[in-house]
Amino acid sequence: MRRYGTPPLAGQRYTPRPGVYAILLRAGRVLLTHQQEPWPEHQLPGGGIDPGENPLHALHREVFEETGWRIGAARRVQVHRRFTYMPEYDLWAEKICTIYLARPALRLGPPLETGHSEVWVPAAAAADLVASPGDRAALIQVLGAA
Repeated sequence: MRRYGTPPLAGQRYTPRPGVYAILLRAGRVLLTHQQEPWPEHQLPGGGIDPGENPLHALHREVFEETGWRIGAARRVQVHRRFTYMPEYDLWAEKICTIYLARPALRLGPPLETGHSEVWVPAAAAADLVASPGDRAALIQVLGAA
């Protein structure tokens, strides 16, 4: 599995944290989420898989919470990992990120998750906006080097 971002710190223990994220395309645009805390950044919508939760169920739940959209036709396109500190959980994590390509099917309302907003961006700009190098690589893989 490919690693993105900084290498793990020597001597630091990391907790595995599997997560699922979506590349959502519609009419030449990509749906991202903008997360305000712990620092402002654009991300692929998604997040952690709860213990015992099916990854596809987690994908649908996380995308809805962060964007207000229901999705369909999810297809796995990439898996990568990165090592990071997650201040919101006070956790050093080995994030195992599974990226899906999916179709935004129905907007039911605004994001449910506090501090998140939905942002539609031109597909050609999406890779340059996301903070995670793994998300950037997945967008380039799916959309091509725009």
